[in-house]
Amino acid sequence: MPLALSRVLPALPLLLAAACGPATPAPGAAVSFMVFGDPAEHAAYQSLVAAFETEHPAIDIALIHIPGQSDYRQRLAADFAAGTPADVVLVNYRRYAELAAAGALTPLGPYLDRSTVISPADFFPEAIEPFRWEGVVTCIPQNLSSLVVYYNQDLFDAAGVPEPKAPYGYPAADWTWADFLRTAQALTLDTDGDGRTDQFGLGTEASLFRAAPFIWQAGGDVVDSRDKPTRLALDTPEAERALQWFVELQTVHHVVPSRVEEEAESSENRFLNGRTAMFLNSRRGVPTYREIEGFRWDVAALPHDSQRAGILHADGFCLAAAAQQKDAAWTFIEYANSPAGQTILAATGRTVPSLRSVAQSPAFLDSSQRPANSAAFLDGIPTIRAAPIMATWVQIENRAGEEIERAFYGEATLAEAIAAAQSRTLQYFEP
Repeated sequence: MPLALSRVLPALPLLLAAACGPATPAPGAAVSFMVFGDPAEHAAYQSLVAAFETEHPAIDIALIHIPGQSDYRQRLAADFAAGTPADVVLVNYRRYAELAAAGALTPLGPYLDRSTVISPADFFPEAIEPFRWEGVVTCIPQNLSSLVVYYNQDLFDAAGVPEPKAPYGYPAADWTWADFLRTAQALTLDTDGDGRTDQFGLGTEASLFRAAPFIWQAGGDVVDSRDKPTRLALDTPEAERALQWFVELQTVHHVVPSRVEEEAESSENRFLNGRTAMFLNSRRGVPTYREIEGFRWDVAALPHDSQRAGILHADGFCLAAAAQQKDAAWTFIEYANSPAGQTILAATGRTVPSLRSVAQSPAFLDSSQRPANSAAFLDGIPTIRAAPIMATWVQIENRAGEEIERAFYGEATLAEAIAAAQSRTLQYFEP
């Protein structure tokens, strides 16, 4: 059991309520629901709760909102460690396995199988499959997103660079790593002639999570086995080539800020302020970017190498094993992930709905709202891959990311960083 949750609850049997299917919630049932997000997301969750309570007046939902994602994760870990989590929590697919392995979550598969409102087939399989723990759907995915390229259309126009989508520039299927690099170089400028870069072509975090899709595109993988991983696989020729290309964006081509420049002003802020032409992010940035008034922006698919690949971003509604009103909590989770519930949350712009019907509806594909090219998120779903589903994946990803970051900022050679990442993460793989 991971150290962070070693004192949560002893191993729990499958709860009788889940095994036998949902019953009618008791009158006056109270359910606590904890989420994170910016003001627009908070307002959407308030609307979701209000709509649910109108349809289910016997159930009271107590919404707990933590604005910052980092603060939310700390609160989540502390609450589970203390045995006092909210009944329903929003958890990323890369993080729920630690809770599931500790017996801290009630598997939702039995509830889903008996639902007359939603079924597994309603969801994109790329969203729901990663939430299977030991073969059972454990949390219900609320959203999914690929990694995309956000780009400043005005900076592209000013530099005479074609936009990375048809009909203006490269069709998404033909945008290669070489095209991407040339574009970033053309948009990296010293605008005042003082020898320092004032406008960067690209902004990205230096992490394993950001590098992974490029590793897959090159024909490599991040672990040695998808079914029973025993080590990272960053030392294969394919992974090394992808990591070298990724790292050299900063160390050789300087189209990305240095560590000092990044610490002085984050790449995301530079993008918001119109001084970075492209920024890699998931759908989560949209509510913030919709507040931009100084320039036009849109999204495009990632460039590709020998194959196309993206990386999954997805959050799910999870039911705490400690919850007292599980049937009432499931009724809320079911509604939140029904077409009505997901349509409410889609209005924030943050999410790509995990329900096919909502993702393919005007609730998401509204070209009058930025980004105009929201279809790019749907186009990328068939090539999305998930990070490994492991109780210790967060620790693995963090330690490997620290080494990739050192190489990215020229503080270690790539060979040194790969060797250190391989070595530092071995303890988190089962022997």
